[in-house]
Amino acid sequence: MKSVLLIGLGNFGQALGEKLRNMGDEVMIVDRNEDVINSLASKYTGAAIANCMNTDNLKSLDIPSFDACVVAIGDDFQSSLEITSNLKDLGAKYVVSRANTEIQRKFLLRVGADEVVYPNRDIAEKLAVKLNAKRVFDYVELDAQHGIFEIAVPQRWYGMKLVDANPRGKYGLNVLTIKQGKEITPLPGPNYIFQNGDHMLVFGETELILKFTNKNK
Repeated sequence: MKSVLLIGLGNFGQALGEKLRNMGDEVMIVDRNEDVINSLASKYTGAAIANCMNTDNLKSLDIPSFDACVVAIGDDFQSSLEITSNLKDLGAKYVVSRANTEIQRKFLLRVGADEVVYPNRDIAEKLAVKLNAKRVFDYVELDAQHGIFEIAVPQRWYGMKLVDANPRGKYGLNVLTIKQGKEITPLPGPNYIFQNGDHMLVFGETELILKFTNKNK
């Protein structure tokens, strides 16, 4: 369980806050919109109506006490930039800020953001990967070259042992988990026998995984 300060309750901020709350984290929400805070306050550990451009307002939140601070503002980059900088000046342990462009990302990193996220870009990239790869059910980018993919097991592997299919040696696929409906087999052994309907969670080079999914049915 972590303590998170979440600044900005637009669509992205609210979705993130709900997810964090459902994971059991302690979340303090802050927004200058009184109606938004009043409608959500009862769901969270703490809530405040405040303009975080005001340094005194930030100081009153005891910034160093949070494990992470998230600046989820998407429609006012100047505010996001100044709040990010002020959070670091006030002793924030870890600051995650939202950006809409590469230029914004660079400036946010310069003023102290530890991590910058692109909600719109990330969604677009994930959709682009799924549209251009057959049988990809989910995808997490780890860096520009690597990712974790949930993909369907090729039909020709049904009834075959993992060691005989040799996905790592032949295709560069590191099998992390096998999903069969709701059943999960983490780190399957070499004698695991693939079945009709199996999905694999695989780690590897994105280019190799996409090549595999588009060539193997």
